[in-house]
Amino acid sequence: QVQLVESGGGSVQAGDSLTLSCAYENRPYCMGWFRQAPGKEREGVAALRTGGLGPYYADSVKGRFTMSRDTAANTLYLRMNSLKSEDTAMYYCAAGRSFACASSWYTPLEADYEYWGQGTQVTVSS
Repeated sequence: QVQLVESGGGSVQAGDSLTLSCAYENRPYCMGWFRQAPGKEREGVAALRTGGLGPYYADSVKGRFTMSRDTAANTLYLRMNSLKSEDTAMYYCAAGRSFACASSWYTPLEADYEYWGQGTQVTVSS
């Protein structure tokens, strides 16, 4: 079992920055950040394998978002710079301990992650 607790969402202006945090217990094999905008499917925006591979970034966030992990604090971060209105979504931290998650960490799929945070809303106004 992997417990995930997210924090750090909020409402900002376009061009601003936000950092999301995800505290976890029990080291998973892979971890990811997903987001879901109203009326859209959940998409993986960043992912890594805890053995030292990654991060992967979706094209839509590459160069603006940075995923990192503090192993001493068991905390995953997503630093989001140059935010755009299209980044508005509910953001979820996710973790997996399956073979699928570990072997395909660079193409994060919702179905490969067994554990999910409660979600944190990010709203970007233009």
